[in-house]
Amino acid sequence: MKIALITGASSGMGREMAYQIGDRFSGIDEIWVLARREDRLAELCGQIPARVRCFPADITKEEERDRLSHALYEEKPEVRLLVNAAGYGMIGKVGTLALEEECGMIRLNCEALCAVTHMALPFMAKNSRILQFASSAAFLPQPGFAIYAATKAFVLSYSRALGAELKDREIYVTAVCPGPVQTEFFQIAEKSGQIPFYKRLVMADPKKVVNAALRDAMAGKAVSVYGPVMKLFWAAAKLLPHGLILKIMETM
Repeated sequence: MKIALITGASSGMGREMAYQIGDRFSGIDEIWVLARREDRLAELCGQIPARVRCFPADITKEEERDRLSHALYEEKPEVRLLVNAAGYGMIGKVGTLALEEECGMIRLNCEALCAVTHMALPFMAKNSRILQFASSAAFLPQPGFAIYAATKAFVLSYSRALGAELKDREIYVTAVCPGPVQTEFFQIAEKSGQIPFYKRLVMADPKKVVNAALRDAMAGKAVSVYGPVMKLFWAAAKLLPHGLILKIMETM
């Protein structure tokens, strides 16, 4: 049995991934979806032209991740696509957010992503794909969004190293690094602050971001950056001193 495994599938780009994978990959027998909100996962059944198996779980908790591990070892599916889309961010200076929120970003964006990847790897064969959702926030430190940006820098670095490690197995890893996307993400992020106006100006359509990410993953690209503005930002972050970019962002 060939499957796609998607975390964060109850909303945002994880949910859009489930829709597009179901539509575009006829060779996938089942799509395994993970998220905390069981009702939102259940809605996917019947909306996707593939069998959907729901794993309602808080993947920051080891005991809840174990349900996925047991299912993998019992059924031994071939994981053709792994999409780690679960994640969240909170706006606010370090120390002003609740400690649980600050540490929670690290647990979900980093620890859970590594754990699910570790579980899936034994079941991935030649020409499989891993898509790890990072962010354009990974490109440089972001005051006021410091912990979130740091977690995404981890995801980007981890993904690129993982891709090198899996080269001999011909498993391709793509770090997906979109800019701001029109999802529920900012409804959560803005509970403690407000995103800068310039980020609102470049809000992207999640359908287009996911479409580009899947296309880049199929092409074996190590990094997927959507849109000319974010590609320019990526180039600037590699060429210019980060201190200079941060001063420009502060001015804006």
